[in-house]
Amino acid sequence: MDSTLIIEKSVIIVAVFAITMVMAMYSTLAERKIAAWLQDRIGPNRAGKGGILQPLADGLKLFSKEEFFPNTPNRLLFITGPAIAMSTALMTSAVIPWGDKLHLFGRDIILQATDIDVALLYVFGVISVGVYGIMIGGWASNNKFSLMGAVRAASQMVSYEVAMGLSVIALLMMTGTLSLREISLQQSGMNWNVFYQPLSFLIFLICAFAETNRTPFDLAECESELIGGYHTEYSSMKMGFYLFAEYANMFISSTILAVLFFGAYNYPGMAWAVENWGVNIANVIGIFVLFAKICFFIFFYMWVRWTIPRFRYDQLMNLGWKILIPLSIINIMITGIVILRHDIAAFLGM
Repeated sequence: MDSTLIIEKSVIIVAVFAITMVMAMYSTLAERKIAAWLQDRIGPNRAGKGGILQPLADGLKLFSKEEFFPNTPNRLLFITGPAIAMSTALMTSAVIPWGDKLHLFGRDIILQATDIDVALLYVFGVISVGVYGIMIGGWASNNKFSLMGAVRAASQMVSYEVAMGLSVIALLMMTGTLSLREISLQQSGMNWNVFYQPLSFLIFLICAFAETNRTPFDLAECESELIGGYHTEYSSMKMGFYLFAEYANMFISSTILAVLFFGAYNYPGMAWAVENWGVNIANVIGIFVLFAKICFFIFFYMWVRWTIPRFRYDQLMNLGWKILIPLSIINIMITGIVILRHDIAAFLGM
């Protein structure tokens, strides 16, 4: 393999991991600032100017806490749980197209760690492994509250993964590809998939809330019933990994929403910008556009948290199995009829 390609991909992978970590880190500050703004408070403002260093202070505080192990025979699993949660949160970003390409040093650099044909399948596979981190951690804690939280998280994520997968099938019927890069390229200009598949987007958005264990679907860690949920017995760095994984998942799910439905890095007039301003400037603007879309979705997650109360557990399951799954199946049928309308008309002799 070409050594320049290895260096190029290594730089992109390190940059993607660093961006994911920084975005997850500052999402914690954004959460607290947005909560303060909605509740007419100031929020964190002591660490650095306007509280800009608050995430670093929180991280240092968490990592300097005492490492506590409960009375459990499964110490290895107790450590493995947060490690799996953190790893899966970071692995998903490998297949996301952060931009089209940059022309540097006489070669085109694709702004994606790896472009595989089954990228969307990979994303779903990694997301579904993430539940093992929660389940193993809750079970190894040797605490009934942790176990109940883990069981809730597992059943919730399994339930909503079905509806999420079905909502994406309708999108795949239109795009005809599992590659996220191909899906992004098909949405050039303003041909965003959200205009063609609004129901698919709505179902995917609701399922994304459930998958990331965010309010109103945070039944796995509802403090009014289960103390702290699946991470009740955790402290120090392991606790930090669980909390960090939640924000990393929120960032990644926002990115996938932007890529699948909102044109990824595409913006109106991008083709004109490429012709008149050059490939590099047009694509740097595209990267900023993608991050603007991601930040909007992260803000939306936080806005919903402080607006909508938590569901009861039976309401959560009813919504998943009785409403979202039938809706996504109906959406697949409607999409199929629209795609094959000419063939159906010819068959019926119309």
